[in-house]
Amino acid sequence: MIDDGNESINRNGNEAVVEDEPLIDAEAVMETVTGITLQEYGIALAIFILFFVFRRLFTRYLFKFIVTVSNKGKTDLLYYALLAFEKPMRFFLVIIGIYASLIYLPLPEGFNEPMVQIFRTVVIALISWGLFNLSSSTSKVFTKVGKRLDIEIDQILLPFLSKLVRFAIIAMALSIIASEWDYDVNGFVAGLGLGGLAFALAAQNTISNFFGGIVIITEKPFSIDDWVQSPSVEGIVEDISFRSTKIRTFDQALVTVPNSTLANEPITNWSKMGKRQITFKLGLKYSTSRQKLQTCVSRIEELLKNSPQVDQELIMVRFDGFGSSSLNIFIYFFTKTTAWTEYLEAKEELNLEVMKILEEENVEVAFPSQSLYLHHETSAEKSGEREHS
Repeated sequence: MIDDGNESINRNGNEAVVEDEPLIDAEAVMETVTGITLQEYGIALAIFILFFVFRRLFTRYLFKFIVTVSNKGKTDLLYYALLAFEKPMRFFLVIIGIYASLIYLPLPEGFNEPMVQIFRTVVIALISWGLFNLSSSTSKVFTKVGKRLDIEIDQILLPFLSKLVRFAIIAMALSIIASEWDYDVNGFVAGLGLGGLAFALAAQNTISNFFGGIVIITEKPFSIDDWVQSPSVEGIVEDISFRSTKIRTFDQALVTVPNSTLANEPITNWSKMGKRQITFKLGLKYSTSRQKLQTCVSRIEELLKNSPQVDQELIMVRFDGFGSSSLNIFIYFFTKTTAWTEYLEAKEELNLEVMKILEEENVEVAFPSQSLYLHHETSAEKSGEREHS
């Protein structure tokens, strides 16, 4: 056989065989370019898959077991903290898997420091995410802490504290991340201080509304879902923020009132009533006898004293005086309920009972009237007028 390049011819010249050119070794090229073997890539991928599988097991079994155990404990703070950090922990396991895979690979030295910075930045962001969830207005943490510290945290203070804490968490996270990347935070804060005066002058109304909100929260003239009335608006309180308070009027319009306005106005909180007043004058006809009048007064007073809907602290039923067209009975009492619909129902029922008493005593209610008397002159009066004339 005679070799000539890539062709091989046997001695008889009957057959020629063409040999294939050698293929490019991809693994060798990758190792030459990156300095990392295919086996090392495979191990790094296996590490990431291992952490990903562990994340699935942690989410499905281990985390649920920990939450169940913590929920049976004496305190609920650990339970709510775990719920707040559930999603951040899921992402953290994925980030750990990526970081461990990259650490295993023999990367150039220049990649190590930025990679560590990125990893620490992500960890700070995840921790801030968990704290942000924990400080939600729907979280029970504020209520639990308030009970331990003997501080009353109502529905109006809770959203305000939640927004304040969340703002602080975001500000701290951004400052820590900026410091992690060697950014001069002190210079930024100093720059804010120089522009603080101009900012304060430009935002006088915003600052006054903010402090008005603090006054409302500390003095607590009303809370969420209270029925309030002021010279500016009347309705149900729905929300309070740093700048304003949202009130739903009875015609279902939503009014946004600046906190500074509410803080400087008299506010009537109708929801704080312990009982609701009913008072009116019942006018009877002048034809009613004294005995019938006394009987009506006694029976109406007895009705109110025996009614389960009437507050028994103060009940007044008295013959008040002689009106222009009626004998007036003064009735003054309070209902136990303060709810508007229940109050109207109680008032209606008592009014019907009073009408029943008047019907049983054959006493009629007077209505405004005027009597006109016509004077008929006699013949003697007419003759006297003629003599004087």
